[in-house]
Amino acid sequence: MAFKKIYKPSLRTRIYLSMLALILLSLIVIGVTTIVYFKNKNDLYHNKRVERQETRIIQSIQYFLDDIELEEDLDVYIKDFEDKIKELADVNNIDINIFNNRGEILMSSTLDMSDERFYTKKIKPGILTKLENESHVIVQHDHEDQELLSTFSYIMDGDKKIAIVNLPYSRSTAKNQRELSEFLTALLEVYVFLLVGASVIAYLLSNYITKSIRVIAMKMKETKLNKRNERIEWKNNDEIKVLVDEYNGMMEQLEDSAVKLARSERESAWREMAKQVAHEIKNPLTPMKLSVQHLQRSFDPSEEDFQERLDKFAAKMVTQIDALTSIADEFSNFAQMPKSHLAELDLAVVLNDCIELFNETEEVTIQFSNQISGTGGTMQGDAKQLIRVFNNLIKNGIQSIDDADGGKVTVFMNAIGGKVLIQIKDNGEGIPEDMVDRIFVPNFTTKSSGSGLGLAMVKSIVEQHGGRIWFESEVGEGTSFFVELKLDKD
Repeated sequence: MAFKKIYKPSLRTRIYLSMLALILLSLIVIGVTTIVYFKNKNDLYHNKRVERQETRIIQSIQYFLDDIELEEDLDVYIKDFEDKIKELADVNNIDINIFNNRGEILMSSTLDMSDERFYTKKIKPGILTKLENESHVIVQHDHEDQELLSTFSYIMDGDKKIAIVNLPYSRSTAKNQRELSEFLTALLEVYVFLLVGASVIAYLLSNYITKSIRVIAMKMKETKLNKRNERIEWKNNDEIKVLVDEYNGMMEQLEDSAVKLARSERESAWREMAKQVAHEIKNPLTPMKLSVQHLQRSFDPSEEDFQERLDKFAAKMVTQIDALTSIADEFSNFAQMPKSHLAELDLAVVLNDCIELFNETEEVTIQFSNQISGTGGTMQGDAKQLIRVFNNLIKNGIQSIDDADGGKVTVFMNAIGGKVLIQIKDNGEGIPEDMVDRIFVPNFTTKSSGSGLGLAMVKSIVEQHGGRIWFESEVGEGTSFFVELKLDKD
């Protein structure tokens, strides 16, 4: 079952988003706090306002009462008091209700007695009980689209409670909401500006924080073992400097290790080469030594067949000396591997020359199939080195055929998409599976003789020409080597 790949944001993105989330959360908290503060401040304002009005009304009533003598209950003075109450209501633009101590209405400045917002015939028992304990009560309740505040306080004559004054106060909910909406609109405009500015700052900060990490990543990407790597300079004495110092220290150790490794590899390569040269030289030296010793023991010029035996001995020596020369030449060629001298050449001509060289091989047929017409096989290359490549591959194909009867090596040449593909196919024994991975390794050979450098040299030359080489093999059926090279552009 295929699972959808989960998106994992980069460190810079995570830092940026975290900063934005923190900023947004801060703005939300500040906004909510501001709204709550605005509402509380608004409530406090109206409460203080109605309290101030209540204080003025009670003081005015007290002044009025001080001018008359109260011998009986206030009910007797309603006629004289009514005009004063209405005057105070008009001056302060507020309704005033006067109740007796039992909570029953005595008089009201309210013209509309049916308006329950500002007029009631009797104070609720709960308010009377609370008023007995506190002497001053503010009651808040909602009525349709309005918030109503009612204050209840005693009118005192010295220590005597003679009446209750009630001031019903209305504040419009719609007006409050409009004021709050205007305030929030202004606040939102400021917050949008702050959010945009904070986003830009957060983006710059996230880039600054991750800059050093990107620099280190880039330097690590450019790290090479065969050259001195540039060090990172970091002036700030912070946590990033610790990371930079560790990176620079690691580069020092890496370069030191690379030098030691290169020296070790060179020494190892020379040791392996020396052992291989010694081994290859010993192979012909052994039969040469035995032949010399045998000739020494049987040396007798007077014998009739002495000249014949001497000629055979000389022929053996020449053969073994030629083998030594061949070994020396092969190692020399591999070690030197001169730089390619590129020139325009026709691959078909190069292949024909190589094939003609091996045409005299007995009982092995060599065929050439060229699918490129005219000069379509023209390319830039080193003719001498390419001859070495094809000579080696054709010779390997011939040597892989143990049973000479019916032996066949076929060379195919074809152009594919601006490249030329050469296939050298034999019907030999094939390459065993356990040797497939080591075919192009220096010093490795599948033959009982030879240095094992041929195919390693071939691969090196092909790659110097910007090409590639590979093979396909089946045990008992044969092997095909493929060489792909770039042709000249039209």
